[in-house]
Amino acid sequence: MKKIVQVLIMSMCCPVLSVAQSQDISLDPVTITSSLVEKRASETGRNIAVMKGEYFKNLPVHSVDDLLRYIPGVEIQARGPMGSQSDIVLRGGTFQQVLVVLDGLRLNDPNTGHFNSYIPIAPTEIERIEVLKGASSAIYGSEAVGGVIHIISKAFSAKLQNETAISKTQMQVGVTGGQHGLKNANLAAFMQRNKLAVSAGVVSNNADGMQQRGTKGYFNNNTASISAQYAVSNALQIALRSSFDHRDFAAQNFYTTSVADTANEQVKTSWNQLKIGYRKGKSMISLDGGYKFVNDQYLFNTRSIRNLSKSQLWQGLLTWQIAFNPNTNLVTGLNYQNKSISSNDRGDHDINQLAPFATFSHRFGDYFTVSPSIRVDWRQRIGTEVVPQVNLSYKRGIFQLRGSAGKTIRDADFTERYNNYNKPMVTTGNKIGDPNLKAERSFSYEAGGDLLLPGLKLSGTFFQRLQKELIDYTNTPYAEMPRKDNLSSTGVYALARNVTEVTTTGFEVDAQYTKAISDRHNVFIMVGLTQLKSQSSDSKPSFYVSSHAKVLTNFSVLYQISKFSFSINGLHKVRAKQEATALNTTLSRKYFVLNAKAEYAILPQTLAVFIQADNVFDTQYSDLLGAVMPGRWLMAGVRYNISK
Repeated sequence: MKKIVQVLIMSMCCPVLSVAQSQDISLDPVTITSSLVEKRASETGRNIAVMKGEYFKNLPVHSVDDLLRYIPGVEIQARGPMGSQSDIVLRGGTFQQVLVVLDGLRLNDPNTGHFNSYIPIAPTEIERIEVLKGASSAIYGSEAVGGVIHIISKAFSAKLQNETAISKTQMQVGVTGGQHGLKNANLAAFMQRNKLAVSAGVVSNNADGMQQRGTKGYFNNNTASISAQYAVSNALQIALRSSFDHRDFAAQNFYTTSVADTANEQVKTSWNQLKIGYRKGKSMISLDGGYKFVNDQYLFNTRSIRNLSKSQLWQGLLTWQIAFNPNTNLVTGLNYQNKSISSNDRGDHDINQLAPFATFSHRFGDYFTVSPSIRVDWRQRIGTEVVPQVNLSYKRGIFQLRGSAGKTIRDADFTERYNNYNKPMVTTGNKIGDPNLKAERSFSYEAGGDLLLPGLKLSGTFFQRLQKELIDYTNTPYAEMPRKDNLSSTGVYALARNVTEVTTTGFEVDAQYTKAISDRHNVFIMVGLTQLKSQSSDSKPSFYVSSHAKVLTNFSVLYQISKFSFSINGLHKVRAKQEATALNTTLSRKYFVLNAKAEYAILPQTLAVFIQADNVFDTQYSDLLGAVMPGRWLMAGVRYNISK
């Protein structure tokens, strides 16, 4: 911990960082995530962290989950490097309790939450990432328990005009090479001409990987996406996106602690999205449609049968917004989802969901804002839930007080319900689904405050979540299994079940500092500390309830002076210690990881070279028992930009 304190003190004391183009960063930015309408973050009543997408090229990161890893309060439980697989955790929830949204449409995979970090957009296409911490089911429905990760793209967020001439072109090419056969590349382009904005990007991360038990930790992870928005008129806009994501990686002990596990996995995702928006006067109506298809192939070892699963998500979102006056607005809408899976392991299943919702916001006087919301969520074969929530905000001068309280819900995914149901025989130690799982329900509340000074924002939030019927896995002997058809009578299995009650209590502190000292001298610092604990009413321990960090510190620092820039990302995590006897391995109680990058601009704003070190101190660590993360990894590259 001493090292961490030293690093943070040095970071705060340096007259440092960012990039000249980042001087427009606002510490009270406009956000759309908490209420679906544009608001200043200080008016939402919520703790929202915002990260500009341009930091992808400046920070020592390789994929979207890498970038999320260092946003205050976001815990990324990485199973493999550079986008292979990561679970996203907010406020001590399970990885299925975070909702990922891309330009307003939900991305969570109906097969398993382990795929939620496979966000089908090239990182260079991202305008910004908004992280809403805490309960959000009244707006977004199931999974928005711990919070929402909202990715907003450049093309979909572009401000298009008919009268004023706009001409903007940006291109970026970067290549990286390094140890363990590392070959990474990214290509990005953005163009806007008056009424048309087009964005496209490709990112490719590849390596032979480090030696593991009987295999290598290889990965070939590639994402390509293209999107466009066109203003038919001042009132009517149409936006389209199409993307493809392919991950091929070593998955040893990603899902089991078996010594026979030398797994590999291939996940192919396609995503198509359409948005039509019509604005007239003080109201706007929008229609969003999306289709997601995922083909997953998983092989436990060379002697096993490959799991083949295909999942689909169809969805539509109709939204109507009206501003009655500068202080009062209403958003109401209807969300439809159809989820399905076809699998040789889980079988064939589908489910329909329909949910009307409304959120109202009114500012009393100059300082106090109240925002109540309600959603009625109908789910086929499960039933109907009424989900209310209210957010409060009081902002005066440099101070803000905020609070929120609401209900959250989450349904089991297809893996939790049907995992290993279609196999002829399942050996001991495997996870087994339960079709009779109940939906999770919880009540969350929080209270916090912010201090907004020139260039500095400090935030503190207390939160608590009271959960019932939380879904998790517990070790269960054969005799207690509800279904024994394809199980061994001597086996012990990880059964998906409802935990009676779980209470999560915590406190988080965030700080953000930005300063443009001169045209060539800039600083940006973002740091967060989260401390929490979860208490279960069940005496039998469950897996994911106890796997989140009890203390999480993460930070990013960027520094630029003239042609030289330096950036670091770091995180420190304290969690429960775990052991796997079969693997002779331990999940340490705590670890600290630091990544660093140094860059020199040969041609300012155009051509730059850089060196980078991931895991600078060669920390031996895992986020999941048995899934070992790489040690120190050295690399170098070149980046070329065109902007006009």
